[in-house]
Amino acid sequence: MQLTTATWQEVEAYLAKSRGIVIPIGSHEQHGPNGHLGTDAICPEVIAAEAAAEDGFLVAPTFNVGQAQHHMAFPGTITLRPSTMLAALQDWITSFTRHGITRLYFLNGHGGNSATIQAAFSEAYAPWSLKGEAAPFACMMQNWWELRGVGDLCKRLFPVGDGSHATASEVSVTYYRYPQFEKRVDMSPKIAPNGPIRDAADYRRRFPDGRIGSDPSQASVAAGAELVSAAKAALIADVRRFFVENG
Repeated sequence: MQLTTATWQEVEAYLAKSRGIVIPIGSHEQHGPNGHLGTDAICPEVIAAEAAAEDGFLVAPTFNVGQAQHHMAFPGTITLRPSTMLAALQDWITSFTRHGITRLYFLNGHGGNSATIQAAFSEAYAPWSLKGEAAPFACMMQNWWELRGVGDLCKRLFPVGDGSHATASEVSVTYYRYPQFEKRVDMSPKIAPNGPIRDAADYRRRFPDGRIGSDPSQASVAAGAELVSAAKAALIADVRRFFVENG
């Protein structure tokens, strides 16, 4: 069930049988010459949607702007300050728990979000810890590419040049979702360099077309379909386990 297209009565009926929700969370930032700006939001969104359609759990709207300051030298990128993202996540968590949603599973699509998401969990738990009481809710974050079996599949599909940003795997997932926007772009060098990530100007200097260690020209709709299928199955198992363990 998608929260966005549900009525309040449908949500109330869902809460009579389950107290869990999956929240896709990502970013809007450059993804090289052939990757969509919304890649990191699209990937968890499509995986969560397909898993929910099969398993029936509730999916929140996608939290689709995150920590992307190091991409700001590329036009179109949107970023939040860490303090802004923390505040917004607190409001989301508070809103859900106010309605009795007590298992909050964040499916993340952007590695740069991880530290802030975990800090938001700590902030949410802090009042309960300081009172010496158990929090009446549980939060979890999972990167979609770290779901069981997905990393191995990425390596099989793209043994060379999947990389760490603007990866062939993540671009494939977006092409699966939006095949009409598939792009064919020649890239030089074929596999982008690797290196550290610092501020936006330094990033643009080190990685002038936006890629890190990747050759996303390998991306395809067919590979995206395989990845979404594997991630969907793994997500269903992971969500079921989390909802039961924290019920």
